[in-house]
Amino acid sequence: MNTTSNSTNLRAGVIGLGQIGGGVAICLARHQRPLAVYDIRHDAAEKLEGVPAVLASPADVARASDVLMIAVLNGAQARATLEGPDGVLAGAHPGLTLVMLSTITMDELKELVALAAEHHVALLDCGVTAGGLSAKGEMISMIGGDDAVVERIMPVLNEFNAEVHHMGPTGAGMATKIARNMIHFTVWRAGFEGARLASQAGVDVGKFIDLVENASRKHGASVTFWMDPERIAPGSDPLEIGKHTLIYHKKDMNTAKELAQQLGVETPTADIARVMGAETYRVED
Repeated sequence: MNTTSNSTNLRAGVIGLGQIGGGVAICLARHQRPLAVYDIRHDAAEKLEGVPAVLASPADVARASDVLMIAVLNGAQARATLEGPDGVLAGAHPGLTLVMLSTITMDELKELVALAAEHHVALLDCGVTAGGLSAKGEMISMIGGDDAVVERIMPVLNEFNAEVHHMGPTGAGMATKIARNMIHFTVWRAGFEGARLASQAGVDVGKFIDLVENASRKHGASVTFWMDPERIAPGSDPLEIGKHTLIYHKKDMNTAKELAQQLGVETPTADIARVMGAETYRVED
C-alpha cells in the first residue's frame, strides 16, 4: 500500500455521504481523484454520480486514503467514527490526514485532535459554507492546521471548493465557522424582528423586503463594517465616525423601540443592539 503519496496523487476518502459529504465525494470523483467512501447507509453512494460503493467500515476508508474528509452530524458521531476496531484510527497509516468538515464544539475538536495525535495522525478543522452547493464545487472552506500539512492537501481541498481560506493553526477553521454562523443566524433574527415590526405597522412585507434588499445593495454597510474600526474608512478617524454613528444609532433604535412597544412587538435582538451601541462603535457613551 502506498503511504507516501505526493500532493498530486493523494487518495481521498469521505465518511458521511449526506448533503455535504455526498457533494464532496461527487466533486472528487468528477476530478478522477482516487476515492473511498463510507456511510452507515450501505446504499448511500448509489445515486451519487461517479462515487464508488460504500466500503465496509471507516477503517477500510482510512487504509485506502491519504486525505480523509469526515462529514458526520456532530461531535459524538465524529468520535464514534474515529474510535473502535472498525474506526478510522484502526486503519490509520503514516501520512494520513483527517479533515473535520462537521461543525463541532471547540472542546470536542481539541479532544479529537489529541486522540488522532496518539495515532500519529493530523486532524485539521475545516468549516464549510454553502453546503447545498457542495456537489457543484462551490463551497467555501475555512481550515485550521499546520501550514505544511494544509499546503500538502490543498489540491484535494481545491477539488470540492470554490475558495479555501487557511485561517491559522488548529482550531482557527472551526472558530471561524462558529463565529460566522453566529452572525448569520443573528442577522436572520434581526430581519425577522424588523419585518414583524413593519408588518404590524401596516407595511406590506413583500415591499418591505424589496426595499431592504435594494437599499442594502446600494447604500447599506456590510455586516463586517464595525468588526475592525481601522478598516472602516482608511484615512479617517474611526473614533469620530463612531461618535457620529452612535448619535443616529440612539435616535433610530429608540424610535424603533417606541414603535415596537406601541404595537406590542417583541424585539429582543434589537433591544440588545440598542443598548450596546457605544461598545459596537468603540466610543464612550
